Amino acid sequence: MRNLSFGDLVDVASEVAEELRICEESIAVSESAAGGLVNASLVAVPGASDFYLGGMVVYTSAGRALLAQNDPLPKGLRGATEAFAFEQARRAKSIYGADWGLGETGATGPSSNPYGDPPGSCWVACSGRDEASFSLNTGVSERSLNMLEFAIAALELALRSIRA
Repeated sequence: MRNLSFGDLVDVASEVAEELRICEESIAVSESAAGGLVNASLVAVPGASDFYLGGMVVYTSAGRALLAQNDPLPKGLRGATEAFAFEQARRAKSIYGADWGLGETGATGPSSNPYGDPPGSCWVACSGRDEASFSLNTGVSERSLNMLEFAIAALELALRSIRA
């Protein structure tokens, strides 16, 4: 596990911002386990309105309802899966009219999530010109560190996708 800070997260968000500005594109975010850190890091970049259209934290049933809007989520879709991360990414992109959508979900700890996924399990997905996903397991149960790792993983996936 890396020794991370919010500043490390903003550094990656700044790289995403630079790429989006070069391409004249935008991004929207739907995250859950990271608790808003992805959104916050993008907004922390000066001039964020150039590329950041908005985001949401889908942490509860109310959040899932916001994500669903007038288009119900697929039956049987559970949170904390690659499929859910893709659904988040696609819907964030659609809801905000962005060029890119970024989704993140997982189990931060200190114990398993309601689905039984161990702490440190994360899935991120990006939807834009192409789609990509990534999963990781940090192997630790420290909630705040997992939140930072998950947020950085999401932003690094976005960065790779935008550059591709």
